[in-house]
This record gives sequence, C-alpha cells and structure tokens, in this order.
Amino acid sequence: MKKYLVSAAILVAALLSGGFLLSGGPRTASATEITVYKSPLCGCCKDWEKYMRANGFSVKSVNVDDIRPYKSRYGVTPSLASCHTAVIDGYVVEGHVPAADIRRMLKERPAIQGLAVPGMPSGSPGMEQGYNDPYDVLTFDKTGNLSVYSRHP
Repeated sequence: MKKYLVSAAILVAALLSGGFLLSGGPRTASATEITVYKSPLCGCCKDWEKYMRANGFSVKSVNVDDIRPYKSRYGVTPSLASCHTAVIDGYVVEGHVPAADIRRMLKERPAIQGLAVPGMPSGSPGMEQGYNDPYDVLTFDKTGNLSVYSRHP
C-alpha cells in the first residue's frame, strides 16, 4: 500500500511541475502575469503597476501613444474607460482595480470579459491622494452587461 501512495505522490508532483493541474488542463505561463497598456507619461498607471508588483503580480508594461485601439480590441466601452487597460489570463482589467478583486476573479473564473473601475477615483490603487472616494469595481461582458463586483467605501 505504501508503494502505491509514494507512486501517487510522485505522479502528482510530476504533473504539477510539468505544467498541468489536477483538472488535467495545462496551466498558463503565469496566472499572475499581467500586461498593462498605458501612456508612458501617466504617473498613476506607473503607481498601479508598482502596487500590482507589491501584491505579487508580474507586470509587463507596454507603453503606447494611443490607448484607444487597445480599449476597443478588449471591449472596453467609453463608460468603463480609465487611463490604462490590462489583460491577465484571458480577462481584461480596466483602470485602478484592486489586486484582491483580480485574484478573486482569477479564482472564481466568472463568465465575463473583465473588471473595470471607470475613471480614476481617489483612493483606488495608484490613486492614493490622502482621501478616498467610494468606488465600485464592475464586471462587463461582450454583450454590454454590467454588474457590481465589489464596493470600496
């Protein structure tokens, strides 16, 4: 019996190290690797990237002269827009979304296009200015449906 338990443990370790989860599917390169499209001149975008790194994400920063084509490509409407657009593991993250909400989305895997914090609310990650405005993190999908994912007072 011990022989089978040891063999099973070795098999599990081999599968995990080989890039497969127990569910049988391949893992992504890194579920915490996020690509951020932003203006090279935007300070709050740089602050959000710094915040994301401090929260364990690997950030790939892509400086662009015009962010609008990226927002269009990823289905971000003008009402959802902020200063940067990011993609992570098949999802879109628009604006100053907290890391905890992104981690929750990656864990729950909802059937959405992504998360958005429209505008640039004070107190959101990367927008710390000594006071906090309440803001919502919204979900959005390809058909334009929106819902509140979390509230930040």
